[in-house]
Amino acid sequence: MSEARPTTAQLTYAPPTEPYLPVLHSDGDLLVISKPSGLLSVPGRGPALADCVASRAAALHPGALIVHRLDMDTSGVMVLARNRQAQGHLGRQFEQRQIGKTYVARVWGTITANAGNIDAPLICDWPNRPRQIIDPLHGKSAQTAWQVMDREANATRIHLMPKTGRSHQLRVHMLSIGHPILGDNLYAHPEALTAADRLQLHAQSLSLTHPSTGDEITFADVCPF
Repeated sequence: MSEARPTTAQLTYAPPTEPYLPVLHSDGDLLVISKPSGLLSVPGRGPALADCVASRAAALHPGALIVHRLDMDTSGVMVLARNRQAQGHLGRQFEQRQIGKTYVARVWGTITANAGNIDAPLICDWPNRPRQIIDPLHGKSAQTAWQVMDREANATRIHLMPKTGRSHQLRVHMLSIGHPILGDNLYAHPEALTAADRLQLHAQSLSLTHPSTGDEITFADVCPF
């Protein structure tokens, strides 16, 4: 999902340094990493928020370019381009919704149905940004498919398959059906917030077309929770 950039007033930023920037795959076009929870995808405003995937990748893998973002507290698979041509190719795949994305989440409460779809347009809640809200009149189209993996005592583990890539889409959509993601400091109620020590959202897999070979490739990352 796309990432709203926090300000120093909104958080005390202390990104993890271990692991620093784990690499899942690297070739002449692609750099696929496992983004740690707590690390920005791109720099925020000011030097205190400069440490991010983009800066770490540029230092360790010169020429690496951002293609998409994950929320700061989301972990998991993230792909970067190794050159401008690959960046353009991957960017078009994201724009045309040709990228397959699967997330794992743990949400509050027991979901009784086994699967479903959420179709709820999203827009920024400007007085309370970076929060997003559902707005049927002015929001941008947003769709998420979900499927139950396992049910716990007072939580449900699910797969989330976003069909669009709006900011905070998965977090707001799960809140909208009464099951906020555990550990979500923007959308969870107090009990759901304190039920986990981090946002329980992980980008498990990403499927794309290789910019040079045309092969369909899927990259996966083990869920840490």
